[in-house]
Amino acid sequence: MAEDILKLMRNRENIRNIGIVAHIDHGKTTMTDNLLSGAGMLSEELAGKQLFMDFDKQEQKRGITIYSANVSIVYNYENQDYLINLIDTPGHVDFGADVTRAMRAIDGAVLVICAVEGVMPQTETVLRQALKERVKPILFINKVDRLIKELKVSPEEMQKKFEKYIKEINELIKKYAEPKLGDNWSVNVMDGSVVFGSAYKNWAISIPYMRKTKITFKDIIEFTNADKEKELAKKAPLHKVILESIIKHLPNPLETQEYRVPKIWPGEEESEIGRGMRECNSNSELGAIVTKVIPDPHAGLVATARIFSGTLKGGEEVYLVAQHKKQRVQQVSIYKGPKRIKIDEALCGNIVGIVGLVDSISGETICNPEKIITPFEGIKHIFEPVVTKSIEPENVKDLPKLIEFLKQVSKEDPSLEININEETGEYLVSGLGELHINAKVENILKEKGIEIKSSAPIVVYRETVEFLTPKEIEGKSPNKHNKFYLTVEPLEESVYECLSSGKIPEEKLSKIKADTIESFVDCGLPRDEAKKILDVYNKNILINATKGIQYLHETYELLKQAFRDICNQGPLAKEPCSKIKLKILDAELHEDAIHRGPAQVIPAVRNAIREAILQSKPRILEPLQIIRIDVPEELVGEAMNEAQNRRGQVLNVETELGAAIIKAKMPVDEMFGFEGSLKSATRGKGFYSLINVVFEKLPTSIQEQIISRIKKRKGLE
Repeated sequence: MAEDILKLMRNRENIRNIGIVAHIDHGKTTMTDNLLSGAGMLSEELAGKQLFMDFDKQEQKRGITIYSANVSIVYNYENQDYLINLIDTPGHVDFGADVTRAMRAIDGAVLVICAVEGVMPQTETVLRQALKERVKPILFINKVDRLIKELKVSPEEMQKKFEKYIKEINELIKKYAEPKLGDNWSVNVMDGSVVFGSAYKNWAISIPYMRKTKITFKDIIEFTNADKEKELAKKAPLHKVILESIIKHLPNPLETQEYRVPKIWPGEEESEIGRGMRECNSNSELGAIVTKVIPDPHAGLVATARIFSGTLKGGEEVYLVAQHKKQRVQQVSIYKGPKRIKIDEALCGNIVGIVGLVDSISGETICNPEKIITPFEGIKHIFEPVVTKSIEPENVKDLPKLIEFLKQVSKEDPSLEININEETGEYLVSGLGELHINAKVENILKEKGIEIKSSAPIVVYRETVEFLTPKEIEGKSPNKHNKFYLTVEPLEESVYECLSSGKIPEEKLSKIKADTIESFVDCGLPRDEAKKILDVYNKNILINATKGIQYLHETYELLKQAFRDICNQGPLAKEPCSKIKLKILDAELHEDAIHRGPAQVIPAVRNAIREAILQSKPRILEPLQIIRIDVPEELVGEAMNEAQNRRGQVLNVETELGAAIIKAKMPVDEMFGFEGSLKSATRGKGFYSLINVVFEKLPTSIQEQIISRIKKRKGLE
């Protein structure tokens, strides 16, 4: 088996690195079962029922995918063997960061949508994540049997529905893909890049397959209504139709690395490693990125990595770029769901498991110790963590275990932010939602026998300003020998949007170069300001607007430190600052370096920034979720009341075939328990899904009340 895999790894034209992506409950894991069955890894009877890739206990209990799971399939198509490295990803929005990380490893994606529900918010999110990483999609419209049996649609109505879904998906591809890719990547029912079927009933069909087998939509309806779907699955097995579409329409690593590497790797394109990665050359230097880290009870930490160039062998030493450490690879393996098969070496263009990289983190760049390379772009999730919980052990003796676990979990899932509040001794865990923290932290601690106390969910707000400081603020150093003059003002909305969306990647902000300056100008920052950026931090900008101040360059690092201190803890309630532009306008510095050290400069600048913010009409920004509520038409009023009772704002209501879609904007602070309330108000028939997270100014009428609540929680009052 391992020998066959190695042979296939060398034939890069016949490799496909793919992900299965979708909105929650649209049938990804059920579909993956079918593909495994087609490759002889699962019996036909169990395909679609076993949910082979949901091998974590929590996943089985909750009935949802929480972790992305890998498997390598060998499939023979037209007398040629293909190696398909597949990742089944979660559909719940709280685990969306796992999808983002999986996207870095793959080249193509099967986007699954439900034939009844159609294009849902998370469908759009996962497609957007894929296109951001230059991952090409094909479409599988699942649960067609429900259209036939439950909605009793005619072939004509079915066709209309499918046309509508395909049009919506192509509009999203055009919206989120870069122009030159978007034009070529639209899915097309005629060429087989769109497949229809039922993963649960194990059948699928595409127009090319219909031509080949003479099966029609009318036949499919008849088979389904007559409960002869087993017969249909024999004539049109799902794995055959979908794997054919994957092989024909999703690209191999030799094709994709040419256009993906320039997007995800900021190094010199014409360098030896740059060419090696673009050409997917196994004789070049090693260049790989870790996309997932999971603990294994037998092997310790297992890192999943996509190798872009070179060859990785068991026993050799590699360099972890972010950790600045050498480590020895103990074992290289390929994935078979919960199992791994050891191989001697892994070639570029593949996704593999690595044992031995104990200090590795998700997003880590791996290379040869003698040839250290520029790290890959950071893997940035679309949404920021907006929910925080304070966690502490019931028993003080469990504290070291808790700290060790939290360090480990932040390596595995960087979208979980872990902060230790030294003033209160609390351990703060921030995630994308309550379920995210519950599944990845609280439940696992319980399994490990560590009893914890966790607070009710806390919402993290932001502090900002509304106006330019009325006059320059002077900051004097404690020894009175140094003075700084500065103002703050709101950061341009367009610049903030560019920083939030990743249009200006964070990696480019550590050293402001010519191309970064141009990016800021394109986003709406005046050129004279863009040229003088000293620091960009948490979507705030520090600008040196002084002219010819002697010794000022020697204090740059201290100015940045003071700026970052305030960005981390604003003056209103010690919440992080956002959307602020700080300008240093003038300074007077002592000629003797000993009199302008950190103890003099940092307090002077920090106090001046604090004062400037307080004089610029400071405001609290609160996180809001833009959500979609699906509910039967007759229950629209009940659902809208639930949203409006929680300071929600209804943005739009659409009705179609007796079902209503409500789009609303709701404060995260009011969202806790919303799902339960919505279910009881709509007799279990309403549900909601997340479209986006935005930060907006808190109504002034409740700002003081919220500040007081935050201060009380932090022990500041």
